[in-house]
Amino acid sequence: MNTSFSNSQANGQGELVSSLELLDTRLRWLSSWMVHNANHIRPKRDGLKVGGHQASCASMTAIMAALYFHALRPQDKVAVKPHAGPVLHAIHYLLGNQTLDKMQRFRGLGGVQSYPSRTKDAIPVDFSTGSVGLGVAVTAFTSLVQDYLIAHGAVKEEDAGRMIALMGDAELDEGNIYECLIEGYKHDLRNCWWIVDYNRQSLDSTTADRMFRRFDDIFETCGWRVITLKYGKRQREAFARPGGKTLEEWIDNCPNAEFAALTYQGGAAWRERLMADIGKKPHVKKLLDSFDDEALSALMTNLGGHCMESLIEAFDSAQDDRPTLFIAYTVKGFGLPLAGHKDNHSGMMNPAQMEQFRASLGIAEGTEWERWCGLGDNAAAQLQAFVDASPLASKAPEPVAPAVPVPARLPTPEGADQSTQAAFGRILLDLAKSGEALADRIVTTAPDVTQTTNLGAFVNQRGLFRRQELADVFHKAKIPSAQKWAQHAAGQHIELGIAENNFFIMLASLGLAAPHFGTRLLPIGTVYDPFISRGLDALNYGCYQDSRFLLVGTPSGLTLAAEGGAHQSINTPLIGMGQPNLAYFEPAYADELALIMRWAFDYMQQDDGSSVYLRLSTRSIPQIAREDSGWEGDALKGGYWLRRPAPGAEAAIVFTGVVAPEALDAWEQLAEDMPGLGLLNVTSPDLLHRGWSASRAGRWTGEASGPSHAEQLLSALAPGAGLVTVLDGSPGALSWLGGVRGMRVSPLGTDRFGQTGDLYDLYHEYRLDADAIIDAAAELFLRN
Repeated sequence: MNTSFSNSQANGQGELVSSLELLDTRLRWLSSWMVHNANHIRPKRDGLKVGGHQASCASMTAIMAALYFHALRPQDKVAVKPHAGPVLHAIHYLLGNQTLDKMQRFRGLGGVQSYPSRTKDAIPVDFSTGSVGLGVAVTAFTSLVQDYLIAHGAVKEEDAGRMIALMGDAELDEGNIYECLIEGYKHDLRNCWWIVDYNRQSLDSTTADRMFRRFDDIFETCGWRVITLKYGKRQREAFARPGGKTLEEWIDNCPNAEFAALTYQGGAAWRERLMADIGKKPHVKKLLDSFDDEALSALMTNLGGHCMESLIEAFDSAQDDRPTLFIAYTVKGFGLPLAGHKDNHSGMMNPAQMEQFRASLGIAEGTEWERWCGLGDNAAAQLQAFVDASPLASKAPEPVAPAVPVPARLPTPEGADQSTQAAFGRILLDLAKSGEALADRIVTTAPDVTQTTNLGAFVNQRGLFRRQELADVFHKAKIPSAQKWAQHAAGQHIELGIAENNFFIMLASLGLAAPHFGTRLLPIGTVYDPFISRGLDALNYGCYQDSRFLLVGTPSGLTLAAEGGAHQSINTPLIGMGQPNLAYFEPAYADELALIMRWAFDYMQQDDGSSVYLRLSTRSIPQIAREDSGWEGDALKGGYWLRRPAPGAEAAIVFTGVVAPEALDAWEQLAEDMPGLGLLNVTSPDLLHRGWSASRAGRWTGEASGPSHAEQLLSALAPGAGLVTVLDGSPGALSWLGGVRGMRVSPLGTDRFGQTGDLYDLYHEYRLDADAIIDAAAELFLRN
């Protein structure tokens, strides 16, 4: 197909539409060929299907061509639906940002990732996607972050960008989207577009017909403008002809599944069905007879999401800051032999079909990867110039935000008895009152648990963030309250409802402020520790994007006592250990917490840093006197000897967190009978385990760097010594220590749901008290 621009398209809107239509075809080809190459041409050593989603890409190419090469501005950011990832890479291939090598290695090691990834793809990716729904919601929360930065003078109002989500219609089934809608309405969301590829086909089924207009209602109720692109220009022209109104009504009433089936069957099937249903109505036969089968098929699938004029008009009509939902009707697999087929979600063209597709585009064999293959020289040059002149071509790289200075030390709260949760609140309050630059960059948030997680004092000092100032009614009425929460643009706490998915996506958005907007924020989010599990997908999503935040889970464990089993976290230490890009600590004492928080604020800003998770408790325990600061370095590596063992000692008690008094009590009782007994305080099972694991792997990769910190600590004991491990959480978080040097282990912890009761009863029932530790030590040695 040696395509060139006609005289009628030589300028203005016609040239724009023509260029975008050519790009639409080009993106459909490149994304399809990328998947085909990976599955049918590239050698396979394992014999497994590589996969890819040719049909899901094809339904989006017109939308993405119009968006990226017309509507998008340099300050806008886009989350691309996961299955359209190849289209995004094709766009950047045309822009010169993606290499042929990586395209040819699609879904292979070092190649284009299956779904857009900020950290693993080489092209600019604003938001990682993959877990459906989360990439949609993150755009709304990033808009709120942008408003926060505008209000704090870090972003100019005139530089505000739109946060745009390209989503499949099946993502509208995800509950977190509607939680996000509610939160967005509360915070007066703006500068947000969600564009729905409404192809009405998902992996297992077609969209229920009764959902028509329901999405409009839901979004309009939440303050969104809804723009529906159902019919393309050719369809609208046909509807204006005699018999056209009848045809329009038939399309409106055609069930989604039947529309898809007829699309796959083609023009003859369309004609037969239309003649059977409405052929005897006035003017319909004449209208249908004016199209041959190929043209009739093209007319019936000329939906708004494939019509460039319709897309341009829709995007151009929404130039204010009102949140907007575009529902773009499309055909899944548009332009491919897979179009409309029930199984096209994971299906792909076979070699014969791909050969036919290639030939239909005039692409010579061997030129498939050329950017403008199949086009004449003039058309190719004009299209290249069009791409080079697009705003996206001049988009600057993501900014590198300056580091926020961190004080050399954070003061330790005073008090003979303290809980880590209370100490956390006091450390934050001291920071809020200080003149440190760090305090101005802290942003706090919580899913409606601000007071009960000890964020209240910080909020009292720094205020809640609202773009429009709201007075504290209770304060004005002189009604006594511990909460003095003024809401204003300078506030530093973002209030959220009880939805942990929203909470974690908010943290992810705040933690990406540095690369997104050039201003580093240090987000702190608090949540009841057992309810971390309610937002695990969103937590993983934030960590996968390398967002940086401080997560505080509190209260935790059986120590929550009277709240009962559903509020007593068990497996969160294992979550902290197993989650990549999240460093988990569980301090026992207030001075440990101050030390770790200071470390966390610095570590969150390092190139090789990550987010940090602190597991805290409401239990007040006696603090201990320190002779010096020699313990601090080891504490930041994951553990230190609270009571150093004698050389060659045969045993040690190993504890983490709030069970410190029980561990210390048992140590004191056993020390006489077990001379040289050690007491090891593990401040981070996570860092200890990762260091040990990395050390083991280094032996095979040639990157060995000496013994890990866990090995160094346990080398103070005799070979084959016994360990009693104990923590208020899953015993697996510490029991692995026996494998470091081949030691016997008696693990204590919680591995079943708790119940109500006071602390003494529960610690006795679940074997966390000093007697249990003593019994475990005896059992350890009697058995041997």
